Amino acid sequence: MPAFLQAKDKPADSAPVQTTRTKLVERDVEAPEVFQVTEAGLWDGRPSLGGVWVAHPDVTEPERVIIRNAANGKFVIGALFRRERAIPGPRIQASSDAAAALGMLAGAPVKLNVTALRRETVEPEPDPEAAASATPDAPADVTETALDPIAGAAAAIDASATAAKATAKPAAKPAAKPASTSRASALDKPYIQIGIFSVEANAKRTADQMRRTGMVPTLLEQESNGKQFWRVVVGPARNKSERAALLKKVKETGFSDAYAVTN
Repeated sequence: MPAFLQAKDKPADSAPVQTTRTKLVERDVEAPEVFQVTEAGLWDGRPSLGGVWVAHPDVTEPERVIIRNAANGKFVIGALFRRERAIPGPRIQASSDAAAALGMLAGAPVKLNVTALRRETVEPEPDPEAAASATPDAPADVTETALDPIAGAAAAIDASATAAKATAKPAAKPAAKPASTSRASALDKPYIQIGIFSVEANAKRTADQMRRTGMVPTLLEQESNGKQFWRVVVGPARNKSERAALLKKVKETGFSDAYAVTN
């Protein structure tokens, strides 16, 4: 046959399709450089609002922390607030929910370690089994498949942010506008966090309380370091004045330790 009619080798047709798309995940990492103390903590025995939290006089602004009981090894994710220095006794004050999660008894000081948490975005390792399954015999029209995330690495991903991203990807161009306008805000921290709870029922009761006052709460179920917890937030606010009014309304319901968060 003439040379121009002969079949040409196409090694690229039989090669597996290479994907350049990566799937990023978020995870909690301890940040002792931001805040860390190891000293006696106390629960005074009284029920407290706001879910799982501790207070310490050296705090400059609210933080998200991991709290460990050095006596029994229990730990929980919660919030950290500033405490007045003039109060006598151990400098770490624990809420009733934090005490229950850590196994603390009323009026009995316990050595606690409190360390700040930060979220970092990482690229998961490629799955060896997924790579091995891409054989040379695969047809040329192989579809691209996203790698599974590393198990346990997606701790503390905001549930509402994940849902927004999932719906934004497959949406057609005309439908993209409603998704963006619903989250439109000029603020870095448009939400108000009511509390962090280790018991889902307590988080739901708090959300119902916010709903009865006319606010729209969001209940976020999250996990970090093998511990499951629930966050209750309201918002988002579109500007500073709206956020200030929302924070004032939350504090009037009894949650004086509420503060602004990203999501």
